[in-house]
Amino acid sequence: MAEAVGTAIGTRVGQDSLANSVRDAIIAGLIAFLLFVVILGLKTENAQEKLILIPRIGYAVTIAVVVAVGRLLLDVFVWRARASRAAAKPLLTTRSILWLLAISWAIGAYFFIVPGAREALATSASDLFGADEWRTRTRIAVDLFGYAFMGVFIVATAMVLMLVLRRTLAGIGIGTRDETQGVLSELSTQLAPALLAIALVLPFLVVGPQQRYAIDTAIQVLTYIMLGWGLNVVVGLAGLLDLGYVAFYAVGAYSFALISTTFGWSFWVCLPLAGMFAAAWGIMLGFPVLRLRGDYLAIVTLAFGEIIRIVLLNWYSLTNGPNGISRIPRVSFFGLSFDRNAEPSFYSVFGLEYDNIYRIVFMYYVILFLALLVNFVTNRLRRLPIGRAWEALREDEIACRSLGINTVITKLSAFAIGAMFGGFAGSFFATRQGFISPESFTFHESALVLAIVVLGGLGSQLGIVIAAVALIGSSEFFRDLEEYRMLIFGGSMVAIMIWKPRGLVSSRTPSVALKERKVISAELVKEGHG
Repeated sequence: MAEAVGTAIGTRVGQDSLANSVRDAIIAGLIAFLLFVVILGLKTENAQEKLILIPRIGYAVTIAVVVAVGRLLLDVFVWRARASRAAAKPLLTTRSILWLLAISWAIGAYFFIVPGAREALATSASDLFGADEWRTRTRIAVDLFGYAFMGVFIVATAMVLMLVLRRTLAGIGIGTRDETQGVLSELSTQLAPALLAIALVLPFLVVGPQQRYAIDTAIQVLTYIMLGWGLNVVVGLAGLLDLGYVAFYAVGAYSFALISTTFGWSFWVCLPLAGMFAAAWGIMLGFPVLRLRGDYLAIVTLAFGEIIRIVLLNWYSLTNGPNGISRIPRVSFFGLSFDRNAEPSFYSVFGLEYDNIYRIVFMYYVILFLALLVNFVTNRLRRLPIGRAWEALREDEIACRSLGINTVITKLSAFAIGAMFGGFAGSFFATRQGFISPESFTFHESALVLAIVVLGGLGSQLGIVIAAVALIGSSEFFRDLEEYRMLIFGGSMVAIMIWKPRGLVSSRTPSVALKERKVISAELVKEGHG
């Protein structure tokens, strides 16, 4: 009797939970329909010198159905089964992950080695649809997956080569080899060296008409990596939420532009000066906010960023206002200009025909050198007393004070060093573009850099690299999807924060260890910090 009653109660509870899941799914679908019926359900077009609305309710209904079904599946198979899955055998074992990696590597190798394989597949897939709109979208989707598999092939190959090199050096007595690590764990430790090796030879991996576009995109990604590493000092290490980081980016760019155009100084002379000016502004921002933390600090830094932008916009006699500063000198190769008519020029000295790709490649290696310098300095500072003071301030400011740490010096140093790195990035942006204006330094830039830091994992240098490549690279891939670009961008960010709330790289390696440096899970540190 008792068993029958228990079974009936369990069945009733299961039915109630399923009914609640269906109800939540319907509500989520209705909310999605109300949100997207205005964004996608109505389209404006010019007709006879006036705007007309073209209803596209089917788009909103489709998205609403997808959201409702997705919410129901998440509720039934993910959230309700989370506890049981924790005790069960994991879905992805080491062997299955290696198999998936091998299959992806093989597909990527086919696309990378066979000429025109990706283009042929994209053309064949787009021919399945008659409408030009869907043909374009299908081609972009196939191109995206093709580039993704090629990226897996390149990164995995570099990781295997780094692992073989490490084992070879360990075999002849150079370096160490950890025998306790598994194959997958040992392979994953080679991700950072593999990415560095790929970055060093990237200009030579891409040839043909796409070379200029690929290197320009890589330069943009490295610029945001450098900005992310600079902001990581303030947010990730010191725990100070800065929403106005673009201000230091702007100060560095305008400092370089004004000094170089006024005195005719070269990029390498103006670069440290731009960093020093940005660091000075970082200290000026740090003094008023010494007693603030959390949301109040974020509001003040946001206001500071807007103040800098408005000053640049209205101080016409110095910054030329909204017209910006043009004819900013380009970077030179040890005094040799890349201009066609310069004498002596880079091309005449080395006996080369004029080709603008040489300047683009040199700019790529300049920003790569600056980014690696920022990474090296940051990692060294983390091991110094000032770096440990930043991490102590991030965890608990009151405990930091009780240990005798000067929080004023700690906060100001974090703001100054992070601002200096932002100034370096700004000076490079100015010499790369040759023209700057206040429109390039809006709050959107601060939000994007902060998103890279948070999604990569606060305090993680490698995570910022992965997040910058994913966010900036995906935005370039989806540039042709004008209507859905920001929706895909926002949706991917939401998905990452749901499944990886502590960032793509959630584990942390302690800056200082007594005997053995062990990786610490992010679950053991405060939420939102690392």
